[in-house]
Amino acid sequence: MTPAREERIGAADGGTFSAYCALPAGTPAPAIVLLQEVFGVNDNMRELAHRLAGRGYLTLVPDMFWRLRPGFESKDESGLAEGMALAQRLDLAAAAGDLAQTLGHARSLPECSGKVAGVGFCLGGTLAYLLAVHADPDAVVSYYGSGVHTMLDDLDRIGCPVLFHYGDEDPFIPREAVAAVEADIAGRPGMELYHYAAGHAFSNFDAPSFHQPEAAELAWGRTLEFLDRHLRA
Repeated sequence: MTPAREERIGAADGGTFSAYCALPAGTPAPAIVLLQEVFGVNDNMRELAHRLAGRGYLTLVPDMFWRLRPGFESKDESGLAEGMALAQRLDLAAAAGDLAQTLGHARSLPECSGKVAGVGFCLGGTLAYLLAVHADPDAVVSYYGSGVHTMLDDLDRIGCPVLFHYGDEDPFIPREAVAAVEADIAGRPGMELYHYAAGHAFSNFDAPSFHQPEAAELAWGRTLEFLDRHLRA
């Protein structure tokens, strides 16, 4: 496993929050701001951080629930109800500020080359989109962000490439919502959207009732290719 440490990040409106930081073997390296599902910064997120670090990316996973319940994490579906309740209480304006602070912190680290992307799953898929809107990442990957279709008026504010992943059998995101995203990004340079014969959270290998390995592997390969293309050029 790659080395890891905790980073403390200052919030724009006061206070600090933690971020799990996985370090690649070679630095300086491009960085990833990895954004949590409703399950918090759990084993799944830490494992993904180490996978990205093993690929050569400095990876930060900020605790986006720190204002509500710092350190919350669930290992599996048992924490779904509590995590969803926290997500519903999340102040998106404050979260956007925390995302921008995390991006700036990543760029300030001596191990960072200066290029930073956001990658998020579920709740984090919506947060990754917010990062693209409210900050200046070099690229963003959004996995099944259930709030993205409600924020399409902000597309013109995005200045980086964005990759979207959606499952066509997702009970939480109607096909009409995905179609709206697909229609609005059509023709926009650097924006891509892929469909999968899968449900929600299909990439979460720690949640057996959600995980669908074939779709997860295909999406992960596309994610890595996208990140390499935009962060290593």
